Amino acid sequence: MIGEKIRTLRMQNGLSQEQLAEICGVSRQAISKWERGDSLPDTERLMQLCRSFHVSADFLLFDETTEQQVPD
Repeated sequence: MIGEKIRTLRMQNGLSQEQLAEICGVSRQAISKWERGDSLPDTERLMQLCRSFHVSADFLLFDETTEQQVPD
């Protein structure tokens, strides 16, 4: 679930896996693993994703049907 959301948000923002990896300070392979559900981002990376995509941690972590935007 979180992997699908990361992939969707990445694509909606026009980012490659490599570009998102650079933003998060991880390898492209780590992004790929997150998107496939083979691993999960640590807390620091999760918060970086939230800030980058302007979404809440609840949106990424829980099965919600509507996207919750975080105010800038």
